[in-house]
Amino acid sequence: MKLITRETFGAVTDWRIFVEAIDAGHALPKAEVEDVFLGPPGNTLLSRAARIEGIGFGVKSVTVIAQNTQRDLPSVQGGMIVFDEQTGTPAALIDSALITDIKTAADSALGARYLARPDAKHMVVLGAGSVAGNVIAAYRQMFPKLERFTLWNRTDAKAKALAATLQNTGLPVFATSDISEAVGQADIVTCATMSTDPVLKGKWLRPGTHVDLIGAFRADMREADDDVLTSGQIYVDSRDTTLAHIGELKIPLSRGVISEADILGDLYQLKARGSADRHPDTITVFKNGGGAHLDLMIANAILQLEASQS
Repeated sequence: MKLITRETFGAVTDWRIFVEAIDAGHALPKAEVEDVFLGPPGNTLLSRAARIEGIGFGVKSVTVIAQNTQRDLPSVQGGMIVFDEQTGTPAALIDSALITDIKTAADSALGARYLARPDAKHMVVLGAGSVAGNVIAAYRQMFPKLERFTLWNRTDAKAKALAATLQNTGLPVFATSDISEAVGQADIVTCATMSTDPVLKGKWLRPGTHVDLIGAFRADMREADDDVLTSGQIYVDSRDTTLAHIGELKIPLSRGVISEADILGDLYQLKARGSADRHPDTITVFKNGGGAHLDLMIANAILQLEASQS
């Protein structure tokens, strides 16, 4: 069984490989997925399992230990086991953080490829964590006409520090403290925060903007206000992992702000259609909710890439 860590795998240089892996995975029969939670909040074992006909089986198990921040340890740690489809033999154990980092950015980049205008030039990212750096790198490869990236963060110093780091790699990234002005000039807006209350307001968006919502993953979390959802066409990566589980959609659905009929498709449906039916002035909204099936698609791509280089 292979052991693949972030250190042995190295940095991602071609995000298109992983975007295509998720896209190709949605041409296969629909995945079976299941999540299991054990333990109280802040001291939890989360296991996410998937089976995809044509790929195989995978289980990603992570511990979520809140007090690890006081121990100088990551709060989330774990690994993913990938099993051969025919024999059930464990093929690899892969660092869960590596899988999650790649999946998150590639998932959003694929959603944007279907939904954003291909001539997008300005991308605004709300948040200044590791996700922000990854999505900028992924989007830059998928949208070659992007010529400016603007970072905003509640802590202005963090946005400036990340912008400086990314500038040193040759990316045209700049920090701002004026969120409304930046969003109003954007072609693509990505939210990658840990907010429980909306930070993005629909009244700031201009026609034709694509909104990419990444950060919210719990039932109490939201990044976009009601106006964002009611002003745009809404899509998700997976109906099964977003609508009933994540506050971004669960809360407005429960309040009647939107209905399930307003969710126009997920990645399976977008793959089947080949494109979204949108006017150049249409605002599109994509909720990146993740899921074990996406983890398995990325794990399979990592194994194929490793095999091709050996």
